[in-house]
Formats: sequence, C-alpha cells, structure tokens
Amino acid sequence: MDDIFVVIGFAAGVLTTFAFLPQLLHTFKTKSVADLHVGTLVTFDIGLFLWLVYGIHLHSWPMILANAVTLCFQIPLLMLKLRYRNSNVTKSGTERF
Repeated sequence: MDDIFVVIGFAAGVLTTFAFLPQLLHTFKTKSVADLHVGTLVTFDIGLFLWLVYGIHLHSWPMILANAVTLCFQIPLLMLKLRYRNSNVTKSGTERF
C-alpha cells in the first residue's frame, strides 16, 4: 500500500515541478520579467529550499527530487528577474524606445 503513495508523491512532484518550465523558457526567450514579483520568487525559493531540507531529513525521494528540480528552475527565473528588471524589453519581446 505504501508503494501507491510513493507513486502519487512522484506524480505530484513531476506535475508541480514542470509547471514552472514554460514560465522559465518564456522569460528566458522574451527577457520580459515585468509580471514577475521578486518578493514572490524569493519567498517561493526559500520555501522550496526548506521543503528540500525537510525531504532530506525524512529520506523522502519524491519530496527531495521535486523540490530540488523546482529550485533549479526557480533560481534561474529569479536571476532573470534581477538581471532584466530594468530592461527596455516589453512583454512581447520587442524593445521600447
């Protein structure tokens, strides 16, 4: 019976982790970070890190992998936000004059 919960944990981790991939790719492509709030990104990254530590403590591979991979997606998103926050690039990826 515990095996089904491990499968559910991995499925939940895959779905919630890869939900951020389109945002990361879109932001990298367009360099548009206007709609991303730095406070939200920082808070979320700290939360992911704490979930990762907790997962390591519990030896829970679904929790460890999901939060580690999501953190790997979110840190570049935060870096893009900090890098392009004063950019002259609009949401459509074109430059403002």
